[in-house]
Amino acid sequence: MTAKERFNLVMSKIWAFVKQNIVMLIALLAAIVTSCIVPPDKEYIGYFDFKTLTCLFCVLAVVCALKNIKFFYILALKIVQVFKNARISVLALVYITFIGSMLIANDMALLTFLPLGYLVLTTTGKRKYMAVTFILQNIAANLGGMLTPFGNPQNLYLYTKFEIPTLEFMSIMAPPFLLSILLITLCCIIFVKPEPLELQKEEVKLDPKRTVLYLILFALSIIIVFRVMPYWIGLIIIPVVLLIVDRKALLMVDYSLLLTFVFFFIFAGNMARIDAVRNVFSGLLEKNTLLVSVFSCQIISNVPSAILLSQFTGNYRDLLVGVNIGGVGTLISSLASLITFREYVKLNPGKGKFYVLVFSLFNFAFLFILTGFMSLLNYFV
Repeated sequence: MTAKERFNLVMSKIWAFVKQNIVMLIALLAAIVTSCIVPPDKEYIGYFDFKTLTCLFCVLAVVCALKNIKFFYILALKIVQVFKNARISVLALVYITFIGSMLIANDMALLTFLPLGYLVLTTTGKRKYMAVTFILQNIAANLGGMLTPFGNPQNLYLYTKFEIPTLEFMSIMAPPFLLSILLITLCCIIFVKPEPLELQKEEVKLDPKRTVLYLILFALSIIIVFRVMPYWIGLIIIPVVLLIVDRKALLMVDYSLLLTFVFFFIFAGNMARIDAVRNVFSGLLEKNTLLVSVFSCQIISNVPSAILLSQFTGNYRDLLVGVNIGGVGTLISSLASLITFREYVKLNPGKGKFYVLVFSLFNFAFLFILTGFMSLLNYFV
């Protein structure tokens, strides 16, 4: 290999890393810039929410282990094989993603169930529905996770930071959650015809011992999220068990997401200590926390919006709703949306522009309806 070829190879790897971790790198840059304004001191340690980081790590690690034994894939495949027409099958795929995001977080739900959507549509000759299916799966992942504290990363952070009671959390998110189910169902009915299809049966078996073990670890992760058990217990037990039975799961954890949280904790903490910034954000959020948080997501994504804006308001109800429904809209409003776009373009080369157009039409329609509904609800309640 020549020097030029080696250089090109290195540059291509660097570019691939940048594209895959763009949000993390932006967060790092933001942390560095604000650290020049607010030099590191003893107050920095107070920026970090260690419980959020621990809970997120534990859930991601166990989900990776379950994914390695194809637990979610087999469960979803069995459900889809029951249905015999395109509309019901797409509904099943979207609902599986919707429910999955409530249990295993939105990005993991997409990484698990998007390939299943591709398999179903390609093996049955229904590729024409792929863009709509992927987009509705993406919307389902972003909005389905809003109901539970661990469904979206920003939920876990706000749930922990403001110590929101679990029932109150779910009651806050129930109205947009139920409306999302209705809208997603209507879209599947309107845009997918009930055409007959046949899906080949695929025999895949689960390892019963590992399945039981991983489900116990998953239950432990959820117990920690709900504050039933100290988070440090999970930080000891889960990595030790996985180190013995499935080291690959620990390597598969999305550490870039964890680092993104770390960098944005530094950025948000520093921003909160700059008087001019604090006055501007506090003033805007006091006027309309819901709209400001929704708009912020469209520019800097939902997770960083939650971390940043939480430094300037105590109105966690509207902030929580805003950073969840704000996950739909632009392609950068949620990390999950970037994951879906990457997977679609990889499977359908040359159709990126078409996807972005259809994606934007669906997402902004959902965004306007949900934002308008919640604004009216706030006005009358």
